[in-house]
Amino acid sequence: MTPDCSITARSSAAIVAATPYVIGFHPTDSVVVIGLANGMITFGMRCDLPSPADDDDAGIAGIVLRQRLTHAVVLGYGRSEELPLAVARMCAALDRAGVLVADAVRVAEGRWWSYCCTDRACCPPEGRPIDPGLAAPAVYQGRVALPDRKALVARVAPVRGAARKQMTAATERARDRLTDLRANDLDAVRSGGWVRRAGRRAIREAEVTGRAGAVPTADEVAWLGVVLMEKGVLGYALDRTEHGKQDWRIALWADAVRRVDRAYAAGPACLLAFAAWRSGDGALARVAIDRALRDDPEHHTAVLLDDLLRAGVPPDALVRLAPPA
Repeated sequence: MTPDCSITARSSAAIVAATPYVIGFHPTDSVVVIGLANGMITFGMRCDLPSPADDDDAGIAGIVLRQRLTHAVVLGYGRSEELPLAVARMCAALDRAGVLVADAVRVAEGRWWSYCCTDRACCPPEGRPIDPGLAAPAVYQGRVALPDRKALVARVAPVRGAARKQMTAATERARDRLTDLRANDLDAVRSGGWVRRAGRRAIREAEVTGRAGAVPTADEVAWLGVVLMEKGVLGYALDRTEHGKQDWRIALWADAVRRVDRAYAAGPACLLAFAAWRSGDGALARVAIDRALRDDPEHHTAVLLDDLLRAGVPPDALVRLAPPA
């Protein structure tokens, strides 16, 4: 989360209602850790079941500890037999790390149960219904809870059909254009100068289009994908990504990731991940980086952003991102 996109939650019921908005989708068969600082949700982290190994629990607890929290709540989703043990192990790891666990709950089929509460009047055996009204602060902040993680992954999935054929043709034209520019570079003995200038101009033009709420053409998207292979162009675009909420920039790069040829997806995916992370949307940042690494496992900037996300580095901790030379 970021200071300008934070959610108030002063009870376990409110945390249960808000959690899908914090992580971006309604989780299933998961263990989630929600971190709070003085009543504000500042951090969320989700793990798939089956539960992680003990070393993984300890690593997660260490990440949570670095978030400058006052306390945390652990939530287990689903009806798996492994769920109580997974929640208990996570609580124990957090306790050993020095993180105060205020509550541990199970969530299933629209209801929730506290593992810590023994008052039947407060926590009946049939559980308590999730009150969607308690998620109002998250909705007010513009947060969205998709049905599941597949719906989140679909936001970075490649387009198909006629749109893909259109982009294939546009990519061929972009490659020809790049070949011509490189020929000019060789003539001028400038080692990529023409490509960098053209790429930076393309970034600025795309930003103008995105701010206006419009969508770049197929040729413009294909050209962005090609020139973002140049590290100087990618670094330029990263430097222009401000801290805080920026829906238009996320929409711009999400569209580009879906439409570019797979060979050029890593650059736009990194820009989407960086914009999402700086906006406090770690879930979208995560699937964008997964897409980048799937298409280019050794992409330097994607690896760097993957390390930032895995370490739980908060967006406001970054002064400047310097991609490896």
